[in-house]
Formats: sequence, structure tokens, C-alpha cells
Amino acid sequence: MLVMPHVLDPTTVTRSVVFAVSLIALLVAHQLGDHVLQTDRQAAGKANGRGWWWPMTGHLAGYHATAAVVVIGTGAVLGLPLTVRGVAAGLAFSAVTHGLLDRRWPVRAILRAMGSPRFAETTAPICGIYAADQALHKLALLGSALLIATL
Repeated sequence: MLVMPHVLDPTTVTRSVVFAVSLIALLVAHQLGDHVLQTDRQAAGKANGRGWWWPMTGHLAGYHATAAVVVIGTGAVLGLPLTVRGVAAGLAFSAVTHGLLDRRWPVRAILRAMGSPRFAETTAPICGIYAADQALHKLALLGSALLIATL
């Protein structure tokens, strides 16, 4: 006979489902916002010296409008109990972390601290700074999904 040591309460199950769905929705929105909707001007200008603010603002606005539509739309279709507070906190956290990482110097600093300064400059067979940037964006989206699910 199989005995369950404990049963998860409905709140924990609901929160877990909201987290999982939110994370998937954020990852889909990330692919769209970073790789389809970002203009060449935004990609080139958001990390460079003077005048970086406008390309960054345009990128973050388009990216997070997409994220809001995907997260809220998915939640609505599935009938998930998303809260305004949770979605707002998750998207705000994403905007701050995304904007910081897209300046590129923080990614280089993290790679240097981890003992991989040359990886940041590698372009073949993969672009090191891009690979690290994407991994760190996904880590931040995990945090965003946790906020959406718990607030």
C-alpha cells in the first residue's frame, strides 16, 4: 500500500501552477521581445555610450508590453488567479534586471568575477557575451515568475 506522507494544500498547488505557467509565458515573451521585436537600432544603441537611453527605453517598452500580453493572456485563457500586484511586480523586476543586463558591462563583470573574462570576448563557435546574457535573463525571469506566483 502506497502512503502519501502529506498532501499539498490547494493554495500551494495553485501557486505552483501559476509559477510554472508564468515562467513558460515569460520565456516565450523573452524570445519574442529579444529576438523578433527588437530593432537593429535598439540592439546596437542600448549598450553604447551617449544616447543609449532612448534605444533601451524602446526595447524595454516593447519587450515588456509583449510580456504583459503573453502572461496575462495565457493566464486568462487558463483561468489562472493572477493578481495585478504579482504581475506588476514580476514585470517591474524583469524590466529592471533586463535593462541592467542589456547594458552589457554587468554581464562582463559577472564573467570576470567567475574567472571567465575571455568568454565574454569569444565570438566563435558561440558568442560568449550573448550566451551569458541570455542565461542571466532567464535567471531573472525565474525571479519574475516567483513574484507573479506569490504576490
